[in-house]
Amino acid sequence: MLQILIDADACPVKEETYRVATRYKVPVVVVSNSPIRTPRDPLISRKVVSDAFDAADDWIVEQAGPGTIVITADILLADRCLKLGADVVAPNGKPFTTSSIGGAIAVRAIMADLRAGGDVVGGPPPFSASDRSRFLSTLDLVVGKRKREAGS
Repeated sequence: MLQILIDADACPVKEETYRVATRYKVPVVVVSNSPIRTPRDPLISRKVVSDAFDAADDWIVEQAGPGTIVITADILLADRCLKLGADVVAPNGKPFTTSSIGGAIAVRAIMADLRAGGDVVGGPPPFSASDRSRFLSTLDLVVGKRKREAGS
């Protein structure tokens, strides 16, 4: 069954995800460490996990597989979900793929090493309107493709 899982604690595109999910009638699970307000819609549910390290990630991975679309900026979570056959889209609209995830993990490791060594490195650029637009477009494409493949 097609479903969308949102790594929700710091996700800036929850509302956009709800819109796409409603259009395609796809269930959404909002996963977080603390309660997050969600619309009153039978397609949208919440899963509040413990505040243990990676509890939300671990729960998402337990649910992920073919037919699952995961929304996350977490590169290591994206890697775990891709290995299970899920589609993964970052909030900036860039899809994580099996061919791109290795490079993303390498860059993440390099940046962590630079920070650990005391180097001042910038973070990602601020979230923008074009990121939001790209996300909507990418999510619409991914959900539409999965719905066609499922024949529903």
